[in-house]
Amino acid sequence: MCVKTLTLIGATCAVLLASTAAFAQDKPMRVRGTVEQIDAALMTVKSAVGDTLKVKLADEVKVIALVKSSLADIKPNSFVGSTAMPQPDGTWKAVEVHIFPEEMRGTGEGDRPYDYKPQSTMTNGTVNSLAKTTMTGTVASEEGTTLTLDYKGGSKKIDVTPQTVIVSYVPSTREELKPGASIYIPAATRQADGTLLTARVNVGRGVAPM
Repeated sequence: MCVKTLTLIGATCAVLLASTAAFAQDKPMRVRGTVEQIDAALMTVKSAVGDTLKVKLADEVKVIALVKSSLADIKPNSFVGSTAMPQPDGTWKAVEVHIFPEEMRGTGEGDRPYDYKPQSTMTNGTVNSLAKTTMTGTVASEEGTTLTLDYKGGSKKIDVTPQTVIVSYVPSTREELKPGASIYIPAATRQADGTLLTARVNVGRGVAPM
């Protein structure tokens, strides 16, 4: 009886461990890096941390290019996303702002922790207002603009400085995924053969996707 019970417990634990491993394996991951090689639908990517990754492109993969833009391209009611860092005075400073085309409005809406750097956040929302401000830095004051972004359940003020990278999303194709291209994959899932699978790739045109 004890042997049967122990066997049953062991089998149950094995199933739970396998399920946990499978869950962890299937959890989407972000990839930043550079394309080293591409063969049909399989990319070899050197990640930003130095790993060599094999990434499969889904049949209907969406490729989006990031092109340099300016603050003048951000208008009230624009839908944007911002990578931001907290400042000592409690404000948030934008590292990057990306402007979504109208057909992508609502993508990733909300405010959440982000893995760009420790304490960084990603906020996707609708521009409620743009206000010119004078920001005091460690060296000197500089003119900037404070964006108020509204999203479901809240809003956030983010300071855009002259150092903030501003980009726009434009449609692209697989042809832009060539050796040397700087890319960002927002969600890739590990496959049984060890490769990653993605349905979307952002590629930078003169800018490094974040």
